[in-house]
Amino acid sequence: MNSKIYVGNLSYDTENSELETLFSTIGAVSSVNVIKDRDTGRARGFGFIEMESPTDTEKAITNLHDKDFKGRNLVVNLAKSDNRKSFNPRY
Repeated sequence: MNSKIYVGNLSYDTENSELETLFSTIGAVSSVNVIKDRDTGRARGFGFIEMESPTDTEKAITNLHDKDFKGRNLVVNLAKSDNRKSFNPRY
């Protein structure tokens, strides 16, 4: 099972450390990545979490989806895998 979780509807001032603190109440967190705007440095409202175990992944999705976090209800679900092949033209 994929252990990568999509987290949406984040407040625009959310930091990685805050998301890690929230998800670590469920289980061991491998990585946290709040996606930020390249130009402004402000969070774009979503991010990704990787949990150490599939059990913790399932628990995080079940317990944190629609939970209020910083005044917003989180959208938490399994991240879709990116199976696209990168464009690599040969000249």
